[in-house]
Amino acid sequence: MGRRAGLGLAILMAELVAIVLVFQVFTSFECRQTGIEAACRALRGGALRGLCVVASLALVLALRADLRGRLAALTATIRGRLGWAALHVAGIAVIFLPWLVADAGSHEAGFAWYMMLLAGGALLAALGGVFWLMGPRDWGRWLRAGGGLVLALAALAALIPDLAEVLSAAWSVYVLQISTFYAVAVLLSLARQRVFLDLTPPTIGTEHFQVEISAACSGIEGFALITGFMVIYALLMRGALRPGRYWLIMLPLALVVSWLFNNLRIAVLILLGTYVSPELAVNGFHSFAGWLFFTLLALGILAVVQNMRWLQRAPEARAAKVAPEARAAAGLLTEDDTAALIVPFIVFMFSGLVAHSFWQTPALGFPLQAAMMALALWVFRKPFLRLDWRLDPVALGAGALVGLGWVLLAERATAPLPGLGTLGAAGLAGWALLRMLGTSLLVPVIEEGFFRGYLLARLDTGGWPMRIAAIAVSTAAFALLHGRILEAGVAGVIFALVMLRRGRLADAIVSHAVANTIVAAAAVLSGDWSLI
Repeated sequence: MGRRAGLGLAILMAELVAIVLVFQVFTSFECRQTGIEAACRALRGGALRGLCVVASLALVLALRADLRGRLAALTATIRGRLGWAALHVAGIAVIFLPWLVADAGSHEAGFAWYMMLLAGGALLAALGGVFWLMGPRDWGRWLRAGGGLVLALAALAALIPDLAEVLSAAWSVYVLQISTFYAVAVLLSLARQRVFLDLTPPTIGTEHFQVEISAACSGIEGFALITGFMVIYALLMRGALRPGRYWLIMLPLALVVSWLFNNLRIAVLILLGTYVSPELAVNGFHSFAGWLFFTLLALGILAVVQNMRWLQRAPEARAAKVAPEARAAAGLLTEDDTAALIVPFIVFMFSGLVAHSFWQTPALGFPLQAAMMALALWVFRKPFLRLDWRLDPVALGAGALVGLGWVLLAERATAPLPGLGTLGAAGLAGWALLRMLGTSLLVPVIEEGFFRGYLLARLDTGGWPMRIAAIAVSTAAFALLHGRILEAGVAGVIFALVMLRRGRLADAIVSHAVANTIVAAAAVLSGDWSLI
């Protein structure tokens, strides 16, 4: 979008994050103590609206090449304008001034005066930033060329916090509370935690750290952000989307993904509070932390949507040149490479929740999980069959190393898995066979497809710093899914390096499959199914 425009957008985002951190995280004063509570809360909400607006601007410029090119062309010839830059810096200084010279008690007592400073500083910063980027005439030319759409969508994005406020009442619905808390309890149990749960008031945690979760930090904002940004995306891409598939399939699926990731977020924060820092965990539960997390999630979901061919209408000119068979195949979700990496993982996670909901010993529900995973992989078999499946000795050796290490470092179970004795000889044999096959064949494809094929590949945008960050993030997510975080983290790094070595996802899948086969064989030979 041009160096100047990109720099301006990055600076604006950084300033917004800093302002919200100071106002909402590092400052402990209460709006109800100021005497003008409504104005105080509106001021705090303004920062969240700014976050949504900036994210929407980034989305518009990413999707509309014409607007992006026009903006880059206009800003490329602009030099200097230091006076406007100085005005912007002065406005930022005025915003921060009250919090640099006074304590929280003074803020509460003299908030009307401070609010005037904040509003004035915001006005100066906005004018300085806008006219540092371009002059009024340049802005007029850009808006006449189609930039008016940007203003309309920015206004729509500014209303997303209001949608979140409306949806916040949903947190009082028993079904949403109990499903969220139960899912978080399952994740904490997988991390070998003793879970404490109470709905009056809604509280969940471990033996050493519990949190009361209100509507403001429950993850409801995720539903609002997903819905709001999907509406903005639909308006930007109108005429190019298949609306039935988009609204009836992708929107519900995106909301489910938001719910699943929110459960993971809550579980991770509780573990942070238990083992690292209660203060860090509490700040993570803060409403702004949730807004930032779900804004990134919403944009990530739209990035996935943008790469799904089955959601896009093929241009007529291109469609006329393609054979009828190819046109029919182009719109199939089951042949979409991105969907094949994500949807089976969602089915895998959902099958785990089902097993924990209907079996007192969830492992006994694995045959159902295996069936659901097998069905998902069969539906998306063509993208996986297109992978390069040539065997790599390094991948085989790495998998063997991971499998042996997992078995040797495991703590031995003191008692057999509860409930296995009730299956009978034939039932036990069938369960053990499905457990081995599912662990050795199905799980590696699904987990590697998501963590390495999608998450790692998407984050690895070029250069060693981004590659290291991509390995770290994808490995951390992979490790959190497994009870033994340290061992799983090491395994995740090894599988990532195996894939990156030759750029082949199939190598990571084979390596993971070898490791899981060794673990499954050890479980059969020892009778210790806790190894898996």
